[in-house]
Amino acid sequence: MKIKSKLIAYFQLMRADKPIGIYLLLWPTLWALLIASQGTPPLHILAVFVAGVVIMRSAGCVINDYADRHVDGQVERTKNRPIVSGQVSEKEALFLFILLISLAFILVLVLNLETIILSFGALVLATIYPFAKRYTHLPQVVLGAAFSWSIPMAFMAINGSLHWLTWVLYAANLCWTIAYDTQYAMVDRDDDIKIGVKSTAILFGEKDRLIIGILQALTAGLLLLVAIELQMTWPVYLSLAGCVGLFVYQQFLTFERHRPSCFSAFLNNHYAGMLFTLGLVIHYLLVNP
Repeated sequence: MKIKSKLIAYFQLMRADKPIGIYLLLWPTLWALLIASQGTPPLHILAVFVAGVVIMRSAGCVINDYADRHVDGQVERTKNRPIVSGQVSEKEALFLFILLISLAFILVLVLNLETIILSFGALVLATIYPFAKRYTHLPQVVLGAAFSWSIPMAFMAINGSLHWLTWVLYAANLCWTIAYDTQYAMVDRDDDIKIGVKSTAILFGEKDRLIIGILQALTAGLLLLVAIELQMTWPVYLSLAGCVGLFVYQQFLTFERHRPSCFSAFLNNHYAGMLFTLGLVIHYLLVNP
């Protein structure tokens, strides 16, 4: 029974019971794989990246909770997390983190050398993100850089090079991640101010919804640029219009800045990412019959 309880605690530490982070990391990874391969990513590369998404997101959650182990107990939403509650020790958390990143590195070894080299960037970003909130009000930017790193890796794995549109797609996802993680940070803003943790939600203050709206507009605009440059067909533009509609809906959700509504707005981004992915899939099915 003790082993079962420990496994459940590890499962919760990796946030495997809350897959929203996997989805938000997976969708832009699929965008890059689909665009880089013109709709037909090699199965082994697709499998490596999907597995890598799950493993690296889990590793990121573990190191995040380790970094926050002294402050999570002071935040209502996180006070019962496994390390804080004593279900998982600090040494166990570090061991699990090392195990996960080792598995991710083994996975990436089946890809080309350039992609292996790029993978070290993902490790650095995933490791420093949890500590960024101690020194800067921009940890969401670091998270955006980390969550977007799979994009150049996907292009490199498939094409062996990085097209300029790679960085347009990277910038689009960076803006999107900062926007939705600011919505997430709005949930904890009052607690974070009390304990001295920094975030864009605190930095933006009363301009939070305005800046989120600007970031969402930049996301849509940059994705539109990619679609136009690649001469994509109507499903992509229709899905992009749907994403804009969801962004507007999120603005309504966060209007009063109530914690549950801000969290709902954050969760809603899963549908935006899925919708654009669906548009890309249908587009490539039409052009590659």
